[in-house]
Amino acid sequence: KRILVTGGTGLVGRAIEKVVADGEGQPDEEWIFVSSRDADLTSSSETKALFERHKPTHVIHLAAMVGGLFKNIRSNLDFWRTNIHINDNVLHSAHEFGVQKVVSCLSTCIFPDKTTYPIDETMIHNGPPHSSNFGYSYAKRMIDVQNRGYSEQHGRRFTAVIPTNVFGPHDNFNIEDGHVLPGLIHKVYLAKQSGSALTVWGTGKPRRQFIYSLDLARLFLWVLREYDEVEPIILSVGEEDEVSIREAAEAIAEAMEFRGELVFDTTKSDGQFKKTASNAKLQRYLPGFQFTPFRKAVKETCAWFNANYANARK
Repeated sequence: KRILVTGGTGLVGRAIEKVVADGEGQPDEEWIFVSSRDADLTSSSETKALFERHKPTHVIHLAAMVGGLFKNIRSNLDFWRTNIHINDNVLHSAHEFGVQKVVSCLSTCIFPDKTTYPIDETMIHNGPPHSSNFGYSYAKRMIDVQNRGYSEQHGRRFTAVIPTNVFGPHDNFNIEDGHVLPGLIHKVYLAKQSGSALTVWGTGKPRRQFIYSLDLARLFLWVLREYDEVEPIILSVGEEDEVSIREAAEAIAEAMEFRGELVFDTTKSDGQFKKTASNAKLQRYLPGFQFTPFRKAVKETCAWFNANYANARK
């Protein structure tokens, strides 16, 4: 197996690389991690050249234009166009080069805004996503549509996973454009340096299921090797492990030994209040899978950020 990982230097790509290096790889697997420096995946010719160069038998497709709530609100069209080009080029090149299996990465934000909870894999196309990130969400949904098309017309084994909020080492810790947890880690670091209060955007009440990137990486390997459905699978901790943004901020403050005050800036948007996902399908396949406890994973991520601050803050 020659396994090509697009977006290989991002949060999930680095986690897969670490898990493989730490002994989860198999002798018949050669892993190739590529980033935007290796090819511009919005270009069909550069994508084809990448596949020609590496001749993968399997692909984990992680590459995407991503960002936090406020970046999405500003640039919905850019998120739609960029991701549609990337996904079409990667999936079509995989088809043309006879790739045996592709596992793409979706996101829980693709689910309908108006829905019942918990959400599950059957509900993806039941209504429009939240208006704050409709460009990204619809582009990601189209991977599912395309996977079905390649399966029906060409018998391809292309599938997708839907992780909940991923965090861990090598995340994007940019306060303006990153996701909530890494943004908070950076904010706590700065508040501790300056001796000021920690300001959390929003009310702190929205609830999220967070998955540690190294847990997700282990699940990606299982999907690549064992999971044979075209239908996507949600990769998440259970509903009972959902935490509020306030609880997440408190866990980070504890891990970073921050003793200051927590202030909630309620003039800032909360985004979706919750998007609770069911991991019942995953539980049916892997009833014994052990997730890293949230506070332990937060502690490890904070330790990595502290040790790599010069690069991580960028």
